[in-house]
Amino acid sequence: MNSIGIVRKVDELGRIVIPKETRSQLNVNEGDSLEIFIDEVESHIVLRKYAPGCTFCNSLSDITYFKGVRVCKHCKEELQDTVK
Repeated sequence: MNSIGIVRKVDELGRIVIPKETRSQLNVNEGDSLEIFIDEVESHIVLRKYAPGCTFCNSLSDITYFKGVRVCKHCKEELQDTVK
């Protein structure tokens, strides 16, 4: 993880402002959801643009939908194997 050299203060409501350049670089737009991760060992807070993953394993790659449920390729194959 690299520092981009920008420091922001937390306001009285606990908010911070993510610079426009950073939002543009990461394709984060008004109304987008961000996921918050905490690394207590390193005292890091990590923000990631939220993308719903596989319903079964939370993987974000190779997502398809089956009857409205998000399923990754790996879990889809496992499900197909159990049906055979």
